[in-house]
Amino acid sequence: MDADGFRARSGVSRETLTRLQDLESLLNRWNPRINLVSRSTLEHFWSRHVLDSWQLVPLVSDTARTWIDLGSGGGFPGLVVAATHPAHVTLIESDARKCVFLREAARTMGLGITVITRRIETVTDLKADVVSARALAPLSQLLDWAEPFMHSDSIGAFLKGQDIESELTTATKCWKFAWERHQSLSDGAGSVLLVRGLEHHGNAET
Repeated sequence: MDADGFRARSGVSRETLTRLQDLESLLNRWNPRINLVSRSTLEHFWSRHVLDSWQLVPLVSDTARTWIDLGSGGGFPGLVVAATHPAHVTLIESDARKCVFLREAARTMGLGITVITRRIETVTDLKADVVSARALAPLSQLLDWAEPFMHSDSIGAFLKGQDIESELTTATKCWKFAWERHQSLSDGAGSVLLVRGLEHHGNAET
């Protein structure tokens, strides 16, 4: 998939596509120094990173006003969400060097996002309508990190791999929640997991 293929699949505007092309250029320049994403995935930027991130957007209402992305790393899904969804997006990332990249990417792309350079568990008094993460941790640990940021109507939107069944089994021992699973658009073995009504009822296992 190239830029035009992504635009045909997603229906984003030409202006949005240009912003994402700016992200591609910036990532190619910075990645050799900071290793923001696996080098082997750069040639598949539009499918592996952009489509993979964007697929959360049509699953979330466009009335969501606030969105927190946990462990944002190289900006996926957070930067793509910020470019394609109207919510204000906050990226939480503990690596200071990666946060420099995230802020530069936001400036280059013309995005009004917030970048917080802290460990997830140290960020308090912050809630959002949507909490997302990609390839960050097993689901039980992910829920442990996400729950403090979620209010009663929040949605957790998580990009997960092929171990989703076992992760759900483990997580439901410690958490009560309603969930929906959607087949990934970018990875035949992957899933998008939407979580609502999260309640803890034990000690989360990691």
